[in-house]
Amino acid sequence: MRKRVVITGLGVAAPNGVGIPAFTEAIQHGRSGIRFLPQLAELKFSCQVGGIPPVTDAIKAHYFSELQLKQLNSSGILYGVIAGMEAWQNAGLAPAENEPDWESGMVFGTGMLGVDKFREAIYKVDEGQVRRLGSTVVTQTMASGISAYLGGMLGMGNQITTNSSACATGTEAILMAYERVANGQAIRMLAGSCNDHGPYIWGGFDAMRVMTYQHNDYPEQASRPLSATASGFVPGSGAGALVVESLESAIERKAPIYAEILGGHVNSGGQRQGGTLTAPNPFAVRRCIEKALESAEVEGSAIDLIDGHLTATIKDAAEILAWTQALGRQGSDFPFINSLKGMVGHCLSAAGAIESVAAVLELHHDFMYPSLNSEDLHPETAALISPDRIPQQMIRQSVTTVAKANFGFGDVNACLILKKYP
Repeated sequence: MRKRVVITGLGVAAPNGVGIPAFTEAIQHGRSGIRFLPQLAELKFSCQVGGIPPVTDAIKAHYFSELQLKQLNSSGILYGVIAGMEAWQNAGLAPAENEPDWESGMVFGTGMLGVDKFREAIYKVDEGQVRRLGSTVVTQTMASGISAYLGGMLGMGNQITTNSSACATGTEAILMAYERVANGQAIRMLAGSCNDHGPYIWGGFDAMRVMTYQHNDYPEQASRPLSATASGFVPGSGAGALVVESLESAIERKAPIYAEILGGHVNSGGQRQGGTLTAPNPFAVRRCIEKALESAEVEGSAIDLIDGHLTATIKDAAEILAWTQALGRQGSDFPFINSLKGMVGHCLSAAGAIESVAAVLELHHDFMYPSLNSEDLHPETAALISPDRIPQQMIRQSVTTVAKANFGFGDVNACLILKKYP
């Protein structure tokens, strides 16, 4: 018999707030974390704005020892550890002491990890200084470095793994963790995703001309999901983490319960029917949403809020069309929909986890955050849904059921259905 699964812990390192209290306040007030970055201007990037979590030395010292920080040059691991450890503590859990915690595991994803550390290592190797590389190059640059770091810090003994599915990574990680708990293979799992920041991560996107260049002088207005004046996404970075646990265990230990996971779905468009390495198959996007509703045993009419992928590119209107088709709702009957990317940019492989944390906070605290810079609705979107379905200011309102989705390069999709508990 499958178990009911809930979320009992949250952690985040986002461009507009590090830690759940700061992040909650920021998204409620529509506070942007996007800034002008002089380094990008010096390197002649077209897009010279981005989102980097404001991690202070005090925050680093809270989660890392001096020895750990000495050679740490992977921003993704930094953000992932901060978010993961906060989520674990937020759930009222502590690291295992003597033997491993056999019932706790992790799925923590990433896209590109430790790029700055890898660059540092390449220079040393080219200079014949292999013996000066240090002992942490491998663990900081391997994709599973984040799950290895966190798994050891928490003493987990169940499955410890890293997934990687571009922009869908974080949402997929939550669903993978959900399935393991629902099937009784673990009592709880830490799920999340992270991504490095910086020019070596973002340069390829700038070369593809998918990032905005029109708002370098107005960084807080640069990321414009759903907008007629959107000109590409703003790069972001960070990490989000959630503790996914059986309801039975959560009740037994009197843990905080933020939301229940009803189900979800992951699929691929196979790079067919218009889908490519960089563009989604619209039929697969619609099917992913429909299958997620089916998995959760929820009708489209029950969705109160969609926390969309919505990157501020030409594909936003196509995403809205897929939602209207999958839910069978449009115009003023369409659910509320928002996009966190107006505040934090597109955090790449960290996007799904950071945005899922925001969606859970909306459920738990009964509000809908403003979809920043979405006031001048794209005409193709305005023809499908009523403009008042997109919050321009925070709305204080009970939210019962949320659909969260992300769609990534490689034509991969993930959709999660969350519900208020109880």
